[in-house]
Amino acid sequence: MPVSRTGRPPVQRAARRPAAPRPARENPFLRLYTRARRAWDRPLTAYYLILGGSLLITVLGLVMVYSASQITALQMSLPGSYFFRKQLLAAVIGGVLLLAASRMPVKLHRALAYPILAGAVFLMALVQIPGIGMSVNGNQNWISLGGSFQIQPSEFGKLALVLWGADLLARKQDKKLLAQWKHMLVPLVPVAFMLLGLIMLGGDMGTAIILTAILFGLLWLAGAPTRLFVGVLSIAATLGVILIKTSPNRMARLQCIGATEPKSGAADCWQAVHGIYALASGGLFGSGLGASVEKWGQLPEAHTDFIFAVTGEELGLAGTLSVLALFAALGYAGIRVAGRTEDPFVRYAAGGVTTWITAQAVINMGAVLGLLPIAGVPLPLFSYGGSALLPTMFAVGLLIAFARDDPAARTALSLRQPRFGRKRAGGSVREPRRWNTMRRRASSARTSGER
Repeated sequence: MPVSRTGRPPVQRAARRPAAPRPARENPFLRLYTRARRAWDRPLTAYYLILGGSLLITVLGLVMVYSASQITALQMSLPGSYFFRKQLLAAVIGGVLLLAASRMPVKLHRALAYPILAGAVFLMALVQIPGIGMSVNGNQNWISLGGSFQIQPSEFGKLALVLWGADLLARKQDKKLLAQWKHMLVPLVPVAFMLLGLIMLGGDMGTAIILTAILFGLLWLAGAPTRLFVGVLSIAATLGVILIKTSPNRMARLQCIGATEPKSGAADCWQAVHGIYALASGGLFGSGLGASVEKWGQLPEAHTDFIFAVTGEELGLAGTLSVLALFAALGYAGIRVAGRTEDPFVRYAAGGVTTWITAQAVINMGAVLGLLPIAGVPLPLFSYGGSALLPTMFAVGLLIAFARDDPAARTALSLRQPRFGRKRAGGSVREPRRWNTMRRRASSARTSGER
């Protein structure tokens, strides 16, 4: 036996065990993506997106209306906050309508479809009576309510078409009549064309385009075949070309697409070009709230149709992208509500409202960016105008009601623990709120046909 230098036997060391393999480190980006997707798939995601997105758009719109309208008000010898106060009053009334619509049952929404349609048609016909209707910027689409208050009935025509069209298609689907093209078109298309005719009598091409988009959205949701779409689209396109060709003003607006000079040939592109100037001078973070230069008389309709340009000048690219992201979130939530429901009326109404808001936002932003002709439509929930704000907020209330009516969302809302109030019976210790548990309960309460 070998002996060490100290005379002691060497220490016998145990054989080293092989190290256990370390678990592979999870990719942080993959973990973040998984968490985000899990949060995105929660039952209340659409509800919070609609509620939060619409409120943020409205509040930011109030701020920008105050900033963009001050110079215009002072030029008219009015207080600087004149347009802001009117918009704030409309937002408060609209908030009441939103809350009422979000708490109404679906049956009451369907019951309101015909009264709203009849009221909208009556008011739109009343506009054409001399002495009652009034012209604003060349369009005969307004009724004076006394003083400085006016109403544009065509804005309520959008809400009327959505509710009435959704109720009509839902009843026909219950009777299995939508497989026949005549039941899909009649009386939906004739009534929509009647509304379009009343709008075009006043010369409002922009609102007519939005109404046409709503009609096509309802037909697409109803499963209209391609040849039917082509037929209706051909008729609408033919009428649109005739209306544009016969109006020098509309032809001039087409010539201003992509214009870089205020005078582009025979067309006066002052508004379109100065909208681009406002966006270009904003930079990444803008010149600062209230520091717009274009609103000092250079940019017409700075607080209405071209408020997005002032937003780009004062808040920069970051501000415009934020507004765009809010509208994208609102549109996604509306599509999600329409796609997850089993109620045909909810699907048609949610799809119609989503088509209305997103199409109007795209047309307004496209005109400001110089990509589309100036249609004269406001940015939903953002631009100045009570007639546009009130029906839009009621429509957002519809989406909120439909999002709350989802079975999984109802279960999730019922499982939420109150932050204040009475304590639970049986102890003061509060159990942790685990979303996975809630999600399992919510999924178990879903109907078999729900996605």
